[in-house]
Amino acid sequence: MTTFAELGLAPDILRALDEMGYVSPTPIQEQVIPLALHGGDILGAAQTGTGKTAAFALPLIQRLLPHANTSTSPAKHPIRALILTPTRELAIQVEEAIQAYTRHVPLRSLVVYGGVNINTQIPILKTGVEILVATPGRLLDHVQNKTLLLNQVNTLVLDEADRMLDMGFMPDLKRIVALLPAQRVNMMFSATFPEEIRKLADSILNTPTFIEVARNETAVTVTQVVHPVHHERKRQLLAHLIKSRDLRQVLVFTGTKLGCNRLANELNKAGIHADAIHGDKTQQERIKALDAFKAGTIRVL
Repeated sequence: MTTFAELGLAPDILRALDEMGYVSPTPIQEQVIPLALHGGDILGAAQTGTGKTAAFALPLIQRLLPHANTSTSPAKHPIRALILTPTRELAIQVEEAIQAYTRHVPLRSLVVYGGVNINTQIPILKTGVEILVATPGRLLDHVQNKTLLLNQVNTLVLDEADRMLDMGFMPDLKRIVALLPAQRVNMMFSATFPEEIRKLADSILNTPTFIEVARNETAVTVTQVVHPVHHERKRQLLAHLIKSRDLRQVLVFTGTKLGCNRLANELNKAGIHADAIHGDKTQQERIKALDAFKAGTIRVL
């Protein structure tokens, strides 16, 4: 079994991983980390749950170690790595991981996304950050407001690129890439590879190494079960499964926002603490619901 130390990661990074309970690298981490440490472009086929955040974040952090410093001068902390994600929640999740990985390293990170007042993000940007995680629209808001510079970015990561295209971010991505230095390392990860993704990869990546890990397959940690049930009894069955099995953290996907709200209300009436999260909720409501779910104060999200 390969260890993170054998992949060539620095002691301060290994110390953080050990404190987080990381034992051995996943297949995507085992393949991506050594390549990324050497600075080559990477095109990765990987889904959520395969460990791809650590796969791109750990080598990115290590390559920035020569620039790590404790200076209070913003000029000593220019944006050197840019990570783009399609959704606010994923952006928050990625930046939280980076903060954990850099707990023993003097590198600064920040996440910026829409749905919240942009003025709350500007003061932190002004102090300087080396690693910026962003959604495309909010990043361009900051570019337009001249609240950040991208002229020293040496690493670009596109996470869940297929989702970004599905959500209509292609024009934004082209504008952002045009603002970056030509000499940089690029990493792109996608669960699927339609023609548009291949074209995007061709326009951004420079002779990338293609790494594929269980594309379009369920992560090995997931067990799938199907319960055939009449439509009108689905909610009743869900409540029964949660109660009879004493399930404590349940994530439920619904077809519509209205159905999402109704299901949460019905579960609460049945004595099961639940909350709904969807695009019509404010960012504050979404973060509050996610935090409550993580803390265990609600059982169903």
